[in-house]
Formats: sequence, structure tokens, C-alpha cells
Amino acid sequence: MRSPFRPLLAALALALAPLSAPAADEPVLNLYSARHYQTDEALYADFTKASGIRINRIEASDDQLLERLKSEGANSPADVLLIVDAARLAQAKDLGLFQPVRSKVLEERIPAQFRDPDGDWFAFSSRARVIVYGRTAVNPLEVATYAALADPKLKGKVCTRSGSHPYNISLVAATIAHEGEAKAEAWAKGVVANLARKPQGGDTDQIKAVAAGECAVAITNSYYYARLMRSQKPDEREVVAKTGVIWPSLAGQGTHLNVSGGAVLRHAPHRDNAIRFLEYLASDSAQRYFADGNNEWPVVKSVKVSNPALDALGPFKADALPIAALGRHAAAAQKLVDRAGWR
Repeated sequence: MRSPFRPLLAALALALAPLSAPAADEPVLNLYSARHYQTDEALYADFTKASGIRINRIEASDDQLLERLKSEGANSPADVLLIVDAARLAQAKDLGLFQPVRSKVLEERIPAQFRDPDGDWFAFSSRARVIVYGRTAVNPLEVATYAALADPKLKGKVCTRSGSHPYNISLVAATIAHEGEAKAEAWAKGVVANLARKPQGGDTDQIKAVAAGECAVAITNSYYYARLMRSQKPDEREVVAKTGVIWPSLAGQGTHLNVSGGAVLRHAPHRDNAIRFLEYLASDSAQRYFADGNNEWPVVKSVKVSNPALDALGPFKADALPIAALGRHAAAAQKLVDRAGWR
């Protein structure tokens, strides 16, 4: 019988695997990444081609990488950490894992909203937290805000992944920043009261549940829906045909954004290479990789991309809340979610 612990053990083994040793005098960058997207391979290959710096990479979840870095301490070989959530970036900073970077390239290209005020981390791509609805199940005008998800009219009609998942924690943190803890907690309790089923699975599972009629609406990151839009699989194209996307407004400020970002680690043995890599991620070519490869939006405003799925989703008003604010409210958001029973 197949062991139920095999996937966990495999993930832990990956997180604990050693980095390969570089050849003598070979320029190298040791990268810890929570980005698990195959399309990033082209991103890394392009950097190596342009710079001559070989990337040694270990991929694992945000939490696994943070635990590894805490365990390694000053002996860590890692130069750069890439994380896919604002709250985790803030957590890593609070743990003292980063060192500040002063880079004219990064400061000029990346807007202040998308970088740490102290220069400890920088966001390189953004994604929106959107609402997906069943085309025959609900009037999209009735779910034009996140607040609507807590309306008793939607009782038994909402699907989400765990409230403790970083993507939802960051959404709750943004709600706290705009409306305070009391209103944020009331909203979270309202969402829980409206759930069609116990939170389970990832964002793609929520979209498919809407298409299957298990619920009328769901919360998901935009790039998961864009992936389905670009799919050639008949079943996934059917999912898109049965659903639609709403750009919900948060407290009248626009749609909540989260980010994927990176930082130079405190004990980076190849600091110059690490800074060069972060600067590369802010380049036009790298910014386009984020859009073309994983359906994310560049944070560098001057970069224009042509992605059929993103183009089809259309323009929207994004919340201008500084991403650093999400980290400041993340701990309160987690406690709030626990009290609301959004597990």
C-alpha cells in the first residue's frame, strides 16, 4: 500500500537537499525559490546567458525555505530568496533573514508600492485576488465587492481554500488596513457562514467547483484562471465557458493585489551576484517572462506585455495599498481567521 507520508517526505527531502558545488572560479548564484512554475526555467536560463552566472536552485514551499534558512543560520549558502506572497516576505524580514540593498536600478524601476521601505525586499510581479462566478448561478453585479461574499444572500454558495493560506491571509490583512480589525473579522465570519463546503484544495479547485455547480462563487488568484483560459484541454476550456471573472473592490479602493518578490539574504556569500540577479528581474525581458510564463503582471510600469489571457480579462482598478502594509497586518489577520473558524 502506498504510504500517505511519501509526498511530505519528498517535499522535505527537496527542502533539505544540498546545493551542488561550483567549479573553481565559476561565477555562481545560490537561489532558494518558492516559485514552482516550470516557465521560470527560461527566466533563469536568460540570466545565465546574459551574465555568465550559473544558478544553483532549490525549490520548496515558502514555509520550508524559511525553516531551512533559520536552521542554516550564518552557515547558509543561499544568496537570494524568492517568495510568492507579501506576508511571507514580511515574515522573513522580521526573522532577520534579509540584508538591505541600495540599487539605483531597483529603486528607479520598481514603484515604491512594490518594495520594502528599508530596501530589504522587492516585488517583481503582481497577481490579483479575484472572484469567479458561475454564469448561470449568480448575477455578477451582486458580487462586485469582496464584502458581498459575506452577504447572507450567498449562504451555501461560496467556495474558498483554507483561510490560513497566505493568499487569503494577505487579503484579510488588506481588509484590516482599510477597514480595521472589527470589520475584517465580521467579514471573515460572514464568508465562513456562506461556505458551500469545507475549505479544501487550491485555487484551481475552487474555479472547477464553481463550474461544476458545487458553489456559485469562489476566490482565486488571477493567474490560475488565466492558465485555464490558455489551456487547450477540452475539460478546462469548458470550465472557462461556464464561469466568469469579477474584479472585486475592497473598501472602494480597487482589487486586492499580492506579489511575488525577492531579497538578498543576510549571509549571502555572493552578494554582488545576488544584487545583479534582482536587477535582472526588474529588466524588460524578465518582466515579460513573468507575464508570458505565469500570467502575472509586471511591476515595472513601462513594460508592455501581450498575453492573450490577460488581455481578455481586461483592465481593472488595482488597490494602491503599499504591499508592505500586508505584512504589518499579517499576524492580526491569522488570529482573526482562526477566531472566525476559516480553517
